[in-house]
Amino acid sequence: MCFMLYIRIVMETSKKILIIDDDIELREMYAEIFQSKNFQVLQAVDGLEGLELIIKELPDIIFTGIDMPRMDGFTMIEELQKNPATANIPVVISSHMGREDDKNRALELGVKDFIIRGTTRPIEVIARINVIFGEAMAEYKVEVNPETLDASKLAKDLNGKNSLRCLYCNGVLDLNLQFTSPQDRRLKAKFNCPSCGHEV
Repeated sequence: MCFMLYIRIVMETSKKILIIDDDIELREMYAEIFQSKNFQVLQAVDGLEGLELIIKELPDIIFTGIDMPRMDGFTMIEELQKNPATANIPVVISSHMGREDDKNRALELGVKDFIIRGTTRPIEVIARINVIFGEAMAEYKVEVNPETLDASKLAKDLNGKNSLRCLYCNGVLDLNLQFTSPQDRRLKAKFNCPSCGHEV
């Protein structure tokens, strides 16, 4: 049985990023860059302070250095993985050395990206972090009643036909929606037949 479903797409609140590094100039530089791209920015001076902030704030992503006083980046990541509430927060490492051993350990710990300072421009850092968010973009399947409101108009605008019925099996089509960008929240839409799997 079909039912009417109203969908309202709203702008998502800005992503929360935690920058962890004992280099204050580097932290401030990245904080300014991320803020200019609509990120909510938190800062910590080392892994220990970072760990406390992560548990308290649950950021969407962590951008951390490796060598820091009190607790280094790798130890902090290991601690995060022990806690179910923080284990799946994506981590990006920012390294000033790019040592092969560090890259291998980062890979073992499931770090999402390993960025080497001085060889990666800040705009590339933003792009690579947006890719990580893009990997997690959800897809939504929406059941549409073909007999109500603007359903037939929507079908015509999206696929050039007035009908929301499958050409192959006459089943009612579902509307599949997926965000194409984590920043501007644009949607990609297509019709799919749940009965025979045909895409329109």
